[in-house]
Amino acid sequence: MNVQLTRTRASLAVAGLLLAVGAPTAYATLDDAAAVPARGEPYIETRLFFGTARPDGGPAVTDRQFMEFVDEEVTPGFPDGLTVQSGRGQWRDANGTIEKETSYELILLYPEALAQDGDRRIEGIRSAYEKAFGQEAVGRVDDRARADF
Repeated sequence: MNVQLTRTRASLAVAGLLLAVGAPTAYATLDDAAAVPARGEPYIETRLFFGTARPDGGPAVTDRQFMEFVDEEVTPGFPDGLTVQSGRGQWRDANGTIEKETSYELILLYPEALAQDGDRRIEGIRSAYEKAFGQEAVGRVDDRARADF
């Protein structure tokens, strides 16, 4: 039995050593991914989140109304393209109530060199939506990106 136990321990020790030796190789492979050249040009990605429920209890913003808003208020400032996604969202309103509603996510990409102008246009879009549909807020997330078209 002692011989069997010693062989088992030796086998486990060898397996452990092999795993320990292989681990740095796996981690080095992850570091190699950073060596891949960056593609595309520097862009800013802005995501806007539009709710459709009206705080005054009026009828929700319809798909048609939202797309008309995009055509009139967004497309003129960002004619090169945009993406609209439908979703379900929730947020805490000014009264502390959790509101659940149909929502839209608008994704805009614009060259980093045009960030100041893009910011001005986006703030205009947010204000116009809040005013047109009685909204408390339009959420905004900005991130740096690289884009290639």
